[in-house]
Amino acid sequence: MPLNKPKLPQYPQVAVGVIVFKEGKILLVKRFKDPQKETWAIPGGSVNLGETLQEAAEREIKEETGIKVKAKKPIHTFDLIERDEKGKIRFHYVVIDLEADYVSGRLKPADDALDAGWFSPEDLDNLAVTEGTRNLLRRLEFLS
Repeated sequence: MPLNKPKLPQYPQVAVGVIVFKEGKILLVKRFKDPQKETWAIPGGSVNLGETLQEAAEREIKEETGIKVKAKKPIHTFDLIERDEKGKIRFHYVVIDLEADYVSGRLKPADDALDAGWFSPEDLDNLAVTEGTRNLLRRLEFLS
């Protein structure tokens, strides 16, 4: 019986990242799956057909963390491209980061988040945070 090979993408996928601050801290999740498995990053995920960016952001935060947010405007866009050892593309996401306001709820990691938390700038010194997240937080003047 042949082994199932992971299906390689044919096109980039659109995804959202959701930047939520509360009481001087930022919401991060520890990723359960690739890309960037087991690193801390801005939460988010794929945009479903027919969803606005804001709807996708609000749904993804609810699924990953259990909290409710009100998504606002996009503030940052980037490509996340990951290749395998042979150079074939494993993942290609066009990620649109949106600001969002915390509305309600208590953090409870779920879906593809191993963990979730609110972190101060000092907390990030001891976390395996993606370089893209660190760069964005510097740009937002959350990190120096």
